[in-house]
Amino acid sequence: MTPQAKIRLVLPTGLLRACGALLLALGAGAALAQGNAIESISANQQGANVVLNIAMREAPAKAPIGFSITNPARIALDFGATANATGKSGQDINLGDVRSLNLVQAGERTRLVLNLLRPLNYAATIDGKSVIVTVEGTGNLARAVDAAGLPAAAPAAPAARPQMLRNLDFRRGSNGEGRVVVDLPSSQVAVDVRQAGNQIQVDFLRTGLPESLRRRLDVTDFGTPVSRVSTSAQGENVRMTIEAQGAWEQSVYQSDTQLVVDVRPVKEDPNRLGQGTQGYRGEKLSFNFQSVDVRAALQAIADISGLNIITSDSVTGNLTLRLKDVPWDQALDVILQAKGLDMRKNGTVLWIAPKEELLTKEKLELEQRAQIAELEPLRSEIFQLNYQKAESFRTVFGLDNSGGSSPDNKNRVLSKRGSAIIDPRTNQLFVTDIASKIEDIRKLIQKTDIASKQVLIEARLVEANDGFSRNLGAKLGFADLRTLRGGDSGWQVKGNERIAIGGNLTGVGQITGQTPDKGDGYTNTTMVNLPAAGIGGVPASSLAFSLFSSAANRFLNLELSALEADGKGKIISSPRVVTEDKQIAVIEQGIELPYQVATSSGATSIQFKKANLRLEVTPQITPDGNVVLEVDVNKDSKGDETRAGFAINTQHVKTKVMVENGGTVVLGGIYQQSERNSENKVPLLGDVPLLGHLFKSTGRENTKTELLVFITPKIVAERVASAR
Repeated sequence: MTPQAKIRLVLPTGLLRACGALLLALGAGAALAQGNAIESISANQQGANVVLNIAMREAPAKAPIGFSITNPARIALDFGATANATGKSGQDINLGDVRSLNLVQAGERTRLVLNLLRPLNYAATIDGKSVIVTVEGTGNLARAVDAAGLPAAAPAAPAARPQMLRNLDFRRGSNGEGRVVVDLPSSQVAVDVRQAGNQIQVDFLRTGLPESLRRRLDVTDFGTPVSRVSTSAQGENVRMTIEAQGAWEQSVYQSDTQLVVDVRPVKEDPNRLGQGTQGYRGEKLSFNFQSVDVRAALQAIADISGLNIITSDSVTGNLTLRLKDVPWDQALDVILQAKGLDMRKNGTVLWIAPKEELLTKEKLELEQRAQIAELEPLRSEIFQLNYQKAESFRTVFGLDNSGGSSPDNKNRVLSKRGSAIIDPRTNQLFVTDIASKIEDIRKLIQKTDIASKQVLIEARLVEANDGFSRNLGAKLGFADLRTLRGGDSGWQVKGNERIAIGGNLTGVGQITGQTPDKGDGYTNTTMVNLPAAGIGGVPASSLAFSLFSSAANRFLNLELSALEADGKGKIISSPRVVTEDKQIAVIEQGIELPYQVATSSGATSIQFKKANLRLEVTPQITPDGNVVLEVDVNKDSKGDETRAGFAINTQHVKTKVMVENGGTVVLGGIYQQSERNSENKVPLLGDVPLLGHLFKSTGRENTKTELLVFITPKIVAERVASAR
């Protein structure tokens, strides 16, 4: 009994019947000359199963090679060196899930196709001159039966020493897959592969395991879905357990004595309903070929894929191949790699030959093309450039500044026989070369000679100021205006007038008439003089009090001064500039300030330095419609005056940022805050609680400054370009 194989593919029914009728007509005479032939086919139902008895002219040497199809549901059996002697190409069954069958003969090979209602498993065995095919109707694993309907007895294997596995290796594939490679003792070792949860269990039947391979491999560091590979003996069999993690899928294929298990990571796509094999798109299939001819294996791939395969006469040899749930295009790659073959595809036709043969043929074709290019006539054509400058193609044509050309220039797009002339005045190109090169230059000009997009860049610099100042101060004086009579003190005589020698605040004695104002040099005096300082050239306001005794003519004068200033300001600068894509644009406005510079002779000279608002920007439009900006913004202003000239207050932002079309981004900000408190006082007296305020002056200043830079790029709408 041959292990079953599964294939998913689509075979057109109409095409199958047409081929069957044609092959029957052509092979009627050949059937009599064949060594074996299918004489009749009968079917019966045993429970849920359908059993087909395929009567042969002679006892077959081996069971037919078979595969199953899921869409549409079919089972195909290939009988080698067998003709169709039934005299018909189709037969209705209508038992269980089996609808009908078709017989197609191609040369010495006959294919039996069972048409099913749903995909089912099958088993085939040889009973005398008949081949018994059992189609399992329950969907479970099929078991072969003989002509009497009894389970077929497995042939007794001669007692022999079990074969030993040769080697076991783990590798990481180029696409991140984990690859377990097992060297089998022979190509006849039966292998059972199944998936259980996150594990892949591979059983090698009637095979021994040497002590050197009884180990557990931790392959987590390889960065594949496989984490561990364990191999152990299970009675007379060997079981290898592959543990995987994450989203993955597996495929198994065998070439001669090498079994390969690939575990590939699967990238989940939420927009897809299911996940296929990464890198391959063909329908999945299962094959089990034992020493089959390479041409026969390629023919089976052709039947599945629907492609036309042309095989070179140099493709020979046999192949032992076991595939399970592998896309047909991956199976084709495995066969080609195993036999050193390669393919070239032209539409639906595949040409398969050894790699050396294909490379030799392609080399000859290239040499022939090169020889044709040496003899091909030259053509001349004039190209008018609309947007690009003709000088920009000097490097493309390999021309130097003198107009000459070098055929060895690597940047040259012309052939060795080609030449070009650039006319900057008319912005035209005169090109002489073969037809293929002329066409390449035309495509190059169509791609590059296009109008560049333009970008409007608008920058806004907002500078906000918030300041608060408060100054407090006081003046304190004392005056004694008593007369000289009665021994009064504190007076002096200057002529016949009396003047005070006590403390007199500014103008108080003159206003009250107690002290005559004659401009004779008698200045007013105070005990404490700490007035409030002015702010911005504005003097402080004052409030004066005089406390006096009418009997004693003594005065106590108090003058309080205070000034408070609160200011807010905002300065908005908005430079704008339009430029082409990837072109630098600069806009600036301001003044130039002079300053002195010492020369080498020791003298001084006057130079100027700019204090202006400057915007330098280079835009780049991305394919998705955004704009990448390289921005350099300066906002300089005139500062304090020094001996050498004016100082310059500088605010600078330089950055690179990506902004969506029409969007606004804040490039950066500068925030400054300063607080200052000052106090002048009379020692000791200024520290007295409450009364100490009469002997000191205080000042408070709080300033906040903030600069924000906003930038908005806008792609200028393209106008409809006139057709060339």
